[in-house]
Amino acid sequence: MSSVLPTSLTRGPFVPPSKSRQMVILSIILAALLSRSTVVSTPRLAVQEWYSERVRVRNDRKRREAETPLNTPALEKKLVDLYIRDPSSDSRTLLVPHMGKISKVRITPTSSELYKEHLSLFPRMTGSEKLGVNKEFWRMLKAVLKVTFPSKRGKEVFLLLLHSFFLVSRTVLSVMVARLDGKIVRDLVSANAVGFLRGLGWWFILAVPSTYTNAMIRYLERKLALAFRTNLTRYIHDLYLNDNLNYYKFGSGVGGQVAMGEGREKKHGGFGGSSEAAAGTADQFITTDVARFCDSLAALYGNMGKPALDLLIFTSQLSSSLGPLGTIGLFANYGLTAYILRKATPAFGRMAATTARLEGNYRAGLSRVGRDAEEVAFYNGGKRERGILEGMYRKLKEHVQAVHKARIPYGMIEDFVIKYLWSAAGYGLMSIPIFFPVATTALGPTNHRVNHEIAERTEGYVSNRRLLLSLADAGGRLMYSGKDLAELSGYTSRVYSLISALHSLDNGIYPEHPRPSSLSPNDTFYDMANIQGQVSIGPNHLLLRGVPIVAPPEGSGAERGGEELIKSLDLRVEKGDHTLITGPNGVGKTSVARIIAQLWPVWKGLLERPRHGEGGIFFLPQRPYLSIGSLRDQVIYPHTYAEMKSRGRTDTELMMILEAVHLEYLPGREGGWETRKEWKDVLSGGEKQRMGMARLFYHRPQFAVLDECTSAVSSDVEGLMYEHAKALGITLVTISHRPSLLKYHNRHLRLGDPSQPVPSAPSRAQSTYSLTAFQTPSQSDAPHQKMPATPLASQGWQLTTLSSSSAEEKLELDKEIEALEMTLNEEVEKWEKRLREITKELKSGEHVDRRQV
Repeated sequence: MSSVLPTSLTRGPFVPPSKSRQMVILSIILAALLSRSTVVSTPRLAVQEWYSERVRVRNDRKRREAETPLNTPALEKKLVDLYIRDPSSDSRTLLVPHMGKISKVRITPTSSELYKEHLSLFPRMTGSEKLGVNKEFWRMLKAVLKVTFPSKRGKEVFLLLLHSFFLVSRTVLSVMVARLDGKIVRDLVSANAVGFLRGLGWWFILAVPSTYTNAMIRYLERKLALAFRTNLTRYIHDLYLNDNLNYYKFGSGVGGQVAMGEGREKKHGGFGGSSEAAAGTADQFITTDVARFCDSLAALYGNMGKPALDLLIFTSQLSSSLGPLGTIGLFANYGLTAYILRKATPAFGRMAATTARLEGNYRAGLSRVGRDAEEVAFYNGGKRERGILEGMYRKLKEHVQAVHKARIPYGMIEDFVIKYLWSAAGYGLMSIPIFFPVATTALGPTNHRVNHEIAERTEGYVSNRRLLLSLADAGGRLMYSGKDLAELSGYTSRVYSLISALHSLDNGIYPEHPRPSSLSPNDTFYDMANIQGQVSIGPNHLLLRGVPIVAPPEGSGAERGGEELIKSLDLRVEKGDHTLITGPNGVGKTSVARIIAQLWPVWKGLLERPRHGEGGIFFLPQRPYLSIGSLRDQVIYPHTYAEMKSRGRTDTELMMILEAVHLEYLPGREGGWETRKEWKDVLSGGEKQRMGMARLFYHRPQFAVLDECTSAVSSDVEGLMYEHAKALGITLVTISHRPSLLKYHNRHLRLGDPSQPVPSAPSRAQSTYSLTAFQTPSQSDAPHQKMPATPLASQGWQLTTLSSSSAEEKLELDKEIEALEMTLNEEVEKWEKRLREITKELKSGEHVDRRQV
């Protein structure tokens, strides 16, 4: 194409384009019309039928909307069906209300085989990677592109090819417009009215595909960015929210160091994440950073591909006009420009990554205040939180200001090179055909007529000037893309580090740390890279055999290893073995639940537990979680309404469950099952915990681990709920400080240091009552008895089997009653003494007043 166009457009009077050119133009116009709508090629009858169907559907929708308001229960029930699971596979079908109907969108999750295949592409980052456009950047980008382009025949490849077609078409049209511009000016100078009007006609003809091509280039660029983001988001969601609890590990920030790709400026840690992970900035990675990466990648293809193609084609076109000397000058200008800008370009990649990190920290701070607003308000901590946020924003502002200052000299050099140096070079190159006619053949044979010679020179000047302007624009955009490429390297590092961290978490890959010299030789060093415990999911019992209770290290503390709470725990819970776990604060009660739930690793020993969910095991934390959705969704969580219906459950059954937890008034008070509210703000603390027990009764597991899940519930309602749980056949493993719960269990697991004394009764010197039967104070004035030095107690725990008439249970209850009586007697004596003092003071005051009178 480049060798044909100059010959036909630069010689002789203006003539219509050749047959091949006409075919090109007609093909472009036809492609535009065909891609605009498929209705063009449809027969007239089919068009009428299609239009009639659209009108009928629109009228039906309007009629239904007029008859059925949007808040009717029927529509609400459709809206609560978010998706339907396919029992034959892991795919889901989203239910999307659209035009009065429910559209179904099938989503297939990422296969585990693909994750295994990609594991080698995303090795764990060490934190020493240098950001920038270097070899490491191209390796990261290649790995991420495997996710954005999951298939060689996918939609993304088609969009890319279509985008490339329009980019090439835009360049070809630019060459044709430049040549046609020269012809129009030549005919104008030559006073050729017919040729001038014919040129204007072709000008308007070329305007149609040119404008359509520009619009399609922008549209396809956005379409590509959206396709990239969709693929990346689904890939990350499936890896982040999977059964390995990567979302918990990443967000908790505990465990071995796995770098998050901030270069050499930042030390990293975290349970597969970094200190940012501990701050809860996964949303910053998954939303902002992924979106910026996709937008930058899609724009960079057009910003680099189109200018590079323009440089090749425009240079080829100009070489025939400028000759070898001008061509050499063009390439010399390219090389000089690239050298100058490369030397003047700051580290935009590192700047972009640092900006994203600081924005994530600031965003996490704002989210924390909004999430814990009530607690902050009770402490009157608004001023303190404002200071923290202002500090975060100040760091972000200072960094952004530094980036802007770094752009000033770069912008000056860039503008000078692109606008002025290239313009001067362009004028110099355009003068070559005029001052050195021997060096070019673009002007054709010399004509002795002065007017014709002026017209020829004007045509060559206008055509070459437009081509040089387009060439300068292409070169400028190509040079600008160097900055965009540097910023893309920063976004690539962020996205790659997120995927790499999630892959490391998913496969249990952690860095090895040497044993700290400060650690005692008798102490065990718990390193995340040396987890040897075994886990078996499926048995119909709960078993911990030789399992140490260890808190994983957090952040930079990974080098010190995990903190051992209990050296070795042996616990077996069969069906009906209701077990109460008690002990002082910080002894590891909740840690046992975390290990059973596999939130924390099993360093040694064996863990056997039922599967999670209905008929297996269920966990209730102390802080209840209320999801986004209707009142019904709060009871059946994590099930959806569609899953509830597929299991044959009804709203009547849900009402019976609410009656069991004394929440039967909620549907009437809140407006029905379909009511959607911010439930964490609507329900009180006790109502939230009772809602958690309602979920337990809905799922009916065989085993339930309850971690202080009724601490805000009154004792009478609490007892009724425990009795109901046992009546449903649920085996309870309860973590609590309340001694009153002992009567609902037949086993008692007491955690604590056996070297600490266990008081038999509270000291009379104590002003407040402590649960002495279950907590071990570090100091007390009363005499104490030692915990029996049994092999079990020597490990930091003691398991006792109880019965309804056991002496130990009676002893514990007697201790509680005795402690309460002693506390009351002590307080009554204090109150009586204080009352006598006040009465005496009042009498003495009255006596003084009388004497004064």
